[in-house]
Amino acid sequence: MRWGGFCPTLKVAATGAKMSSKPEPTMIEMLLGRIVMRENSAQQFIFLTERGGARGFPIVIGGAEASEIHRVVTGVGSPRPLTHQLAHGLVQALDADLVGCDIVDLRQNTFFAQLVLRRRGTEERVLVDARPSDAIALALRAKATIRVAESVLDQVRTDTSADPMPRPDSPE
Repeated sequence: MRWGGFCPTLKVAATGAKMSSKPEPTMIEMLLGRIVMRENSAQQFIFLTERGGARGFPIVIGGAEASEIHRVVTGVGSPRPLTHQLAHGLVQALDADLVGCDIVDLRQNTFFAQLVLRRRGTEERVLVDARPSDAIALALRAKATIRVAESVLDQVRTDTSADPMPRPDSPE
């Protein structure tokens, strides 16, 4: 069985091979700017900022993903693997590295992302569809690159002089 053949949603390509006839989008590297965790809300926020640039944007995420991102950023462990730690361990156990998280689309106010995996010792890449919050949590754990398609960034960007994030003391 070919690596990656176990899941029909995986897209596999070797270096230089095209996975589709569409041109590759321009991807912009992003950094986690901050996490906003609100105790009495199901909606948490992260803010991504352009590496070396002034553009950024917020993403609404769930509590579990916000907690995992906070654990990674603060270096807090857990006595047993939680879901994102398990997923990261599975990638490693399958002799692969998570090399990136790409936010590739925005449709009807919903972001779409892909995990970029590379089989160790090869240039073979596998793309796995994922929710951006999960993909970002895993990318941070793996110390992998977070990128966003320029077309997505153009739709949602803010400049860093205007903070679009709600303050913890503001009403929902």
